[in-house]
Amino acid sequence: MSGRIGDLSPKQAEILAEFRERIQDILPSLPAQHDHYLLRWLRGETCIYVQYTLKPPHVVFREQMKVDTILSDWKPPEVIEKYVSGGMCGYDREGSPVWYDVIGPLDPKGLLMSATKQDFLKTKIQNTEMLRQECQKQSEKLGKYIESITLIYDCEGLGLKHIWKPAIETYGEILTMFEDNYPEGLKRVFLIKAPKMFPVAYNLIKHFLCEETRRKIIVLGSNWQEVLREHIDPDQLPVVYGGTLTDPDGDPHCRTMINFGGTVPKSYYVQDSVKVQYNKSVTISRGSVIQLEFDVPAASSLLRWQFASDGADIGFGVYKRTKEGSQQKIADMQQVLPSERYNAHLVPEDSCLTCPEPGVCK
Repeated sequence: MSGRIGDLSPKQAEILAEFRERIQDILPSLPAQHDHYLLRWLRGETCIYVQYTLKPPHVVFREQMKVDTILSDWKPPEVIEKYVSGGMCGYDREGSPVWYDVIGPLDPKGLLMSATKQDFLKTKIQNTEMLRQECQKQSEKLGKYIESITLIYDCEGLGLKHIWKPAIETYGEILTMFEDNYPEGLKRVFLIKAPKMFPVAYNLIKHFLCEETRRKIIVLGSNWQEVLREHIDPDQLPVVYGGTLTDPDGDPHCRTMINFGGTVPKSYYVQDSVKVQYNKSVTISRGSVIQLEFDVPAASSLLRWQFASDGADIGFGVYKRTKEGSQQKIADMQQVLPSERYNAHLVPEDSCLTCPEPGVCK
């Protein structure tokens, strides 16, 4: 049994019913409540599914990243809009959206010197939410459930610049975010024009992928155009990828839909253009922690932070004391902003959050 609607064993149907019952309290906060969506979680490979319960971290993720409104309320920095390659273009023969990631023109160092890691995470979330909505539209249009996309990964030009350590770390966080929060979002991944260096790059990131995702990756050889046409009608496939689709002006690359990126001008580099005067400078040894206390006097207060690091990235999070007048370990505090790694050695961090209640934050 495939674990999909219409192809469930009695045991699978029982598990689905139990799963729905266990998550009744958080169902309204999910983007969909139907069985198709819940089964996507149950077909996954983490403890979330084995225990038949949707863990709170997914709901927290949607709240903290403001996922429900990210399409309308958040705009990526100009440098990301101009120089992050990729885009959605057409549909496969089954009606699923097709997304292209174009690796060669990507300038990882220039991008990470010009925008924060969190900007890239938000951009990928925004793209994924757009594709999720596109799947919903296709479901309504075609009268059948469309839940996943076809991804074409154009590896031409993959080189040493793409395996720069901060870039690999950022890409790893993005992949982990996908695996944890968008299960079964990929139907298949076609890797085309892979150079000899591809195995090296793949080995650096494959541990971020679950086994089910790895099984969906198909590395195509010299006949890649023919294979793509087997899965995508020529009129839905750009000329440059073996189809007949062009932009209205005849561009065979379909650049109105697919961004081909390019080298980021140094005028975008934040370190070169922003000089922040910090009130305090501290040395934090590897593996050690520094805690700074801030009193939040009232609910809805705005807590803002600015920091930079020298020589390496740094972890940062916000936690609220749950006991008055006593020292607490981080593990015993209430998490307000989960601790994450920030590439503040490349781009100074400047962000804020609205505190839902008063108290002492660290």
